[in-house]
Amino acid sequence: MGCTNCGTKSDGKPNGCKSNGNCGTFGCNKLNSFDWLSPVAMPAGHKTFDVLEVRFKGSRKEFFRTNNEIELFSGDPVIVKTNNGWDMGHVALKGELVKLHLRKAGIDENSEHIGQLLRKASEEEQKVAEKNKAKEKEMLEEARVIALELNLSMKISDIELQGDGKKVIFFYTAEKRVDFRELIRRYADQFKTRIEMRQISYRQEASRLGGIGVCGRELCCSTWLTDFKVVSVSAAKKQRLSLNMLKLSGQCGRLKCCLNFELDTYLEALDEFPQEDRLTLETQAGVAKVQKVDLLSRKMWFAYPQNSNWIALDLKEVKKIQEQNKKGIKPERLAQGSEIEESVTSGIEIGKDDLIADKDINWLDKKSKEKKQKSTSKKRGNFKNRTPKNKRRDGGRSKNKFQ
Repeated sequence: MGCTNCGTKSDGKPNGCKSNGNCGTFGCNKLNSFDWLSPVAMPAGHKTFDVLEVRFKGSRKEFFRTNNEIELFSGDPVIVKTNNGWDMGHVALKGELVKLHLRKAGIDENSEHIGQLLRKASEEEQKVAEKNKAKEKEMLEEARVIALELNLSMKISDIELQGDGKKVIFFYTAEKRVDFRELIRRYADQFKTRIEMRQISYRQEASRLGGIGVCGRELCCSTWLTDFKVVSVSAAKKQRLSLNMLKLSGQCGRLKCCLNFELDTYLEALDEFPQEDRLTLETQAGVAKVQKVDLLSRKMWFAYPQNSNWIALDLKEVKKIQEQNKKGIKPERLAQGSEIEESVTSGIEIGKDDLIADKDINWLDKKSKEKKQKSTSKKRGNFKNRTPKNKRRDGGRSKNKFQ
């Protein structure tokens, strides 16, 4: 949970949140699930779905089966069964919407691999889990030092300690296969607990750690995006974006997932435009070549050879001139009223009372420079007018008032 507006209490719930973290603002926790069916009354005799979605540290979520004897709400701390003990998480979603999440994750609702939810966490169990979670920061630093000492080409990005402290999961990223057998021995001797190494992708790493994107909002992968689709460079080319990898890459170092969000809209608009790479329009004044295309505004800019003025034309007008060229008809020239330079300056009138309208942008610098030149020339003039020492009446000797 990483809400910056209201803060987060030790029990995992936001301060001041009366909805137990289920307000639907997507700012209280990672991959928040809004239960929009909670205020809807179920039919009489309806049996509540016995599978709950439980969230843990970061963006990790798993499904657990309950016996429906315990009344649970979103945000409640619960104890779940693991292979070698218990772990504590918080209820993320319950009810019929869990079926949709199971279907999305490709899990059968009658599967035997769904874990078991034991009970609601007591105060003592919450204190034990919080005490173990407090050790994670120090353990992460020690784990990174050990990995550096062994010269392993891997990065320990995050660590998650089980609620009872009997198991610790190390999340790491690596470009190639890593032999970490010696690393696990060192970790077992250092931390005296069961060790599990789990390799994650760079996008999963960004999802766990979170952050702020260039748009000023939290990363999509840590707030709502659950499936990472392939993003290719062609998505940027189709949207007429500059192929600057520094701008196109996200915090994970891969192409931004948001490049796919508007791709379908651009592809639909692109089908209406001429498919020629270097489109030209023939006129009596010459051949105009396309310089820029704006898919959403449905405009194209053309320019004549050895002419810096770009002429903006609507898509309908471009298609009209194309049809004329196919018939051998050449218009006189493209519309001059749509040139960029003229459109920029049109409609702008400089007022007579505008004091700086006719001033150069460096007029203050010139003024200060002229002032310095005048002062230096004045000093030089005063120096020239001084009488030399050998021509003074006293022979160039200064008078001492004490003589």
